[in-house]
Amino acid sequence: MELTKGANAPLTTDEVVVEVNASTQVDVAALLLTAAGKVRSDHDFIFYNQPRGPGVTVQPPNRIRIATREVPADIDKIVVTASLDGSGPPNWGRAGRLQLALVDPLRRTTIATFTPSDLSTETAVVGLEIYRRQGSWKVRAVGQGYANGLAGIATDFGITVDDAPQPAPQASPYPPPANQYPPTAPFPATAPFPQQSYPPPQQPYPPPQQPYPPPQQPYAAPSQPYSPPPAYPPPQQYPPQSYPPPAQPAYPPPQQPYSLPPQQHSPTPGYPQQPAPRFGEATVSLDKGKVVSLSKNETVSLTKGGVATLTRVRMGLGWDPAKRGKSIDLDASVVAYDNRAKKLGKVWFVNLSEFRGAIKHSGDNLTGDGDGDDEVITVDLPALPANVYALLFTVNSYSGQKFDQISRAFCRLVDDYTGAELVRFELSRGDRRTGLFMCMLTRAANGWNMTALGDYGDGATVNAMVDPGKRFVTATVH
Repeated sequence: MELTKGANAPLTTDEVVVEVNASTQVDVAALLLTAAGKVRSDHDFIFYNQPRGPGVTVQPPNRIRIATREVPADIDKIVVTASLDGSGPPNWGRAGRLQLALVDPLRRTTIATFTPSDLSTETAVVGLEIYRRQGSWKVRAVGQGYANGLAGIATDFGITVDDAPQPAPQASPYPPPANQYPPTAPFPATAPFPQQSYPPPQQPYPPPQQPYPPPQQPYAAPSQPYSPPPAYPPPQQYPPQSYPPPAQPAYPPPQQPYSLPPQQHSPTPGYPQQPAPRFGEATVSLDKGKVVSLSKNETVSLTKGGVATLTRVRMGLGWDPAKRGKSIDLDASVVAYDNRAKKLGKVWFVNLSEFRGAIKHSGDNLTGDGDGDDEVITVDLPALPANVYALLFTVNSYSGQKFDQISRAFCRLVDDYTGAELVRFELSRGDRRTGLFMCMLTRAANGWNMTALGDYGDGATVNAMVDPGKRFVTATVH
């Protein structure tokens, strides 16, 4: 796809490479900009002297790698620039053709190209910008030139440029004063003080006039020597005494001695013992018509009378915005596996649809603003491919706050037709972790089973949950 100036196109991958091709040597750079159009600090200027930043890497001589999944949430766009290094033509008008290509490095295919055509005296140009739009990423062709080089671009976006030449000092228009103060004469060397000896004191200190008198009365010895008290007499010896036995025993002996029956235990006739249910096997039924409240690791069969009763489910995620400090960004996601725990696809804020629309995401909410569910994922179960065995629903804290730091956060699974809430978790009382395995749907003989999980994990996105989540799938395959 060839882009014209100002045109845009969606990105379908979370990692791209921008290649800058020219007939002369160029310097490539990138700037990470907030929604205000400025960098957060000089660390957001990625170029040859600072080649690495969050999600952006300069790969000399002419490539820049951008991994959108690693870009911080407060970064709104990434602009890619190309500037002449001063060793060749003086400007882009004489440097010849310049082309920027956006490449998918995994599939090794070119997504889009852009050739700026109206450059003349400029020495640097903003070629492409990768930007967010409603939870997805797009690319736009810019082609804005700068006559003052890369320093002009950097300054325009809030970078402090320290190597600008300082102006030469100008001569003062005023004549010097008529009279100058004469130099101060040096002080003469200080003469050393003569050494002086001090005479001993004329009178020594006199001795005390009176010695301390002895005590008037010495301590008298006791008149009688000490004698210990007499010893206590030995205890009196009492003769042994025997008591007659009671006339009759207090309790009569049992009529029959107790004996164990020949068989210690036998199961109730007609009711053989059942083994404990395995993980993922339904232990709760919808047949009684009651609202189901599941505990952790408990499974309900989503059938009634042998007929599947659940065809569309909706995962809802909601939280309150941060009252101060960093914004809270939670993300709802779902991962699809086959019966060997192989990932078949995932739906999250980067990929809003999967399996021809059988799973759909409502879009990324970056702050939690709004009432009710802030992010929603809808699943049409009959429309899923036959090899989809399990759906694992997850929640992640993209902005990094732990679930015990988030106010009034919840996630739930709802019957999309009836509005009945099937599973609900209060996340604001959760662990000091950034990921949650909420619940899982697995195929059964006549429909689907649902297992409440409530296990916590780590990771800012669902990418960190895919492999740890396989253990839940394999545990259900009997």
